[in-house]
Parts: sequence; structure tokens; C-alpha cells
Amino acid sequence: MRNRLMFLILPSALSIVVLATILVQSAKPSNNFKTSQEGVSRDLMGVWLYDHYHHAIFPEGVMPSLTTWGETRFRTADTLVNDPNLGCLPRGIPRMMMAPYPIEIYQVSGMVLIEQESLNELRHIRMNRQHLKDPDPSYDGDSIGKWEGNTLIVDTIGFNDVTWLDNGGLPHSDQLHVIERIRRIDHETLQDDFMIEDPKAYTKAWIASQDYKLHSDWEIQETTCDHNHYVFHPVQ
Repeated sequence: MRNRLMFLILPSALSIVVLATILVQSAKPSNNFKTSQEGVSRDLMGVWLYDHYHHAIFPEGVMPSLTTWGETRFRTADTLVNDPNLGCLPRGIPRMMMAPYPIEIYQVSGMVLIEQESLNELRHIRMNRQHLKDPDPSYDGDSIGKWEGNTLIVDTIGFNDVTWLDNGGLPHSDQLHVIERIRRIDHETLQDDFMIEDPKAYTKAWIASQDYKLHSDWEIQETTCDHNHYVFHPVQ
């Protein structure tokens, strides 16, 4: 049993078919992610854990500039009352990538999949299409990806406004747009740089970053939710 903090969280209803496809296809070599034309590695697969956990997405303490709407939502955020995580809801993006739990990255034909141990949340990054013309608002949004050298560029839109951006209550609206640059800076280290744009919640776009360390001997564990003793009151 590895020595790290564990929480009891609700598992998602991942189908046996999806998991079988991941396991089978992730073992197959694919020119889509092995190397670029320049010969740099495009292999992001493995189990990764944050290098240094930060409660807030802006670890240096520099708050992004909020709009009036954003300030109102931020003031009403209470981690003991209305944190969406208390209701066992998906963490959303980028909070899913900032949670204090390991993630596992799979690369299959036409898709990059990221599973977060928290909620066993599965994120799909589509490599073979553009954004949907009218995506239904969702917790994780509609993510598409492309390679630039050894960097995976992920563009995500189509969010609802339920989730927080981080564990400290930073809000977002359904106008949220997240662009990530995910790359291996060495064999043991993964870096994800985020660009956050949301004109309803923030006066300008801003950036954040998270590093992860590879744990090749780890496996993602099943987690369950035991938050029924909390009272979850979503902000209206």
C-alpha cells in the first residue's frame, strides 16, 4: 500500500467495454504518439502524481482579476458547504488535473484518455476531430488535441458552470475556455501548463502550471464516495 492521502469518493460508471478497449489498444504501438517527425517522444503514458500539491491553482498567491460576477461567486464559495466535490460531482477541468490524487494517461488510436483516481473520472481528448458545433454543457467539457513537437495541445470548451477551477473555490462560467500544453520535460516529469479564459468570470486570460512525477510501479485504485453526511448547497 503506497503511503499517500486517500479519500472516499464515488466511482464513475466506466463500462467494461471501455476499459477493455483502453487496456488492449494502449499496448499497441501507434505512430500517433510514439515520436514526432523530429524524433522527440510523444509518449505520455503512465501513472503520474503532482510534484507539489497546491490548494489553489495560483500557488504564488497572485489572484487572477475577477469580474463583478466572478467576485460574487468567489465570495459565496465555501469548502464546507457548497464545494461541488461534497456532492460527489466530477471535478471538471482544470481541477481534475490539480487534485491530490494520481492520474493515469492512456494513448489509443485517435484519443488520449486521462483517468483521475478521484471519482475514477475519465477524460477524453479527441485527436481526430474539431470541436462539436454545439456541445452539450458538461463538467469536463469537449476536449480536442493536437501535437506540436513533443507537446500535446489540448483545447477544451463546452463547460457547465457547476465546478470550481481549483480546491479553493475559484469560479468559472459556461464561457470557460481552457488550453493546455502537456509535455514530458524529462522521463520522470510531466508538465501541464494551463491558459484560462473566461470573460464572464475574469477580466483577462491567465495562466497556471502543474508538474507531475512518474510512478511506474503504481496502479490507479478504485475509490468511493462517503459524503452523505455533508449538506451540499450549490450556488444559484
